[in-house]
Amino acid sequence: MQLTVIFTLAWRNLWRNYRRTLIMLLAIVIGVWAMIFMTAMMRGMVDDVIENGIRNLPGHAQAFHPDFLDDPNIENTIPALSNTLAQQLNSPEIVAWAMRLKIPAAISSEREVRGIQLLGVQAKKEANIAFDTGQVVEGRWLESDSDKGIVIGAKLAERLETRLGKRVVIMSQDTNNEIAERGFRIVGIYKSKDVALLEELNVFAGLSTIQTLLKAENQISQVAFEGKDYRNSAPLLRVLQQSDLSAMQNVALKPWYEIDSYLGTMLGVMDGFVLIWILVIFLALSFGLVNTLVMAVFERVREIGLMQALGMKSRLILLQIICEAFLLLVLGLVFGNALALLSILPFASGIDVSGVAQGLEMMGANSVLYPALYLKDVVTANAVVIVLGVLASLLPAWRAASYDPIVALNKT
Repeated sequence: MQLTVIFTLAWRNLWRNYRRTLIMLLAIVIGVWAMIFMTAMMRGMVDDVIENGIRNLPGHAQAFHPDFLDDPNIENTIPALSNTLAQQLNSPEIVAWAMRLKIPAAISSEREVRGIQLLGVQAKKEANIAFDTGQVVEGRWLESDSDKGIVIGAKLAERLETRLGKRVVIMSQDTNNEIAERGFRIVGIYKSKDVALLEELNVFAGLSTIQTLLKAENQISQVAFEGKDYRNSAPLLRVLQQSDLSAMQNVALKPWYEIDSYLGTMLGVMDGFVLIWILVIFLALSFGLVNTLVMAVFERVREIGLMQALGMKSRLILLQIICEAFLLLVLGLVFGNALALLSILPFASGIDVSGVAQGLEMMGANSVLYPALYLKDVVTANAVVIVLGVLASLLPAWRAASYDPIVALNKT
């Protein structure tokens, strides 16, 4: 009964000065909107960078020679996966996997020579885990592991002053420490949707073709595995560790965040950054909230004194002021969440930020930004506003509850 009366009084007092209440309500709505909307934008950009980085690694986990990351040459390879081991990888936790032979090489056309990263890949599997065949703007993607052609980037083709259908020569070191070279016909040209630098660096060829060229039959540089969710690689790693892969000699098994510590750190820091962003906005809001409640208490000093004189306990007065703050915060959250959701929905198909595309490419992001709204971010924003808002209201509430009834009644 007392709580019903307290809430009724709090609601009525809230609208006694409706202009001040509406101004404060608008500030809370805008603050909550900024918390959620801007967080969704930042999440979207970071997710884009991480997903592009994982696709370029590629995969959520990899198996490779322990020295491969420090020295990615033809000597630091591992045996190709056997059919028995491949069958062990038929798990719901493993969405896709692919073997690669990845080595430094040189490519020469009639006019230019460039250093490249030569990737011998399993054509179909590579398309499932890393390479988007929609990026091929001229020609075609590799048809098989023994395809005799190569697929190069548009910028590399421009640097080499060559084009689709022309022949180029690729040179690299084979397993006998001798120079291996061979002519290849360009069967496809791709334009990277992620990082433009990759167009000048990555050249794709059939895995079997490159193994034969380098005298590295049944040898690979890495096996890339894709799981269900890059944020939780534990189930994927557990399956891989239970397979015969973990028993192979000179084979290291690592998740993506250990292979690329920059991406891993970015994901870890993002949660803390979101919380700091929310707290900074709330700090600005809290000054207005406290000021609104202090003014409301100041205007009702005699009224509060009268209620105390009639027997209303100080704790109930304290509770009433806190209820006013709580109701104001709840209203702000309802409208703020709704406004944020309505603002994000129209951008679900992406926001064109091509005006700053070069800067984004340096970070590894695309020129189209997709907002990412996470439930945990919405819950965090709402919890911070409610909890810290109620705590901020304790000062004016305590001040109102501590009035002396006689002094308050004589206040003019």
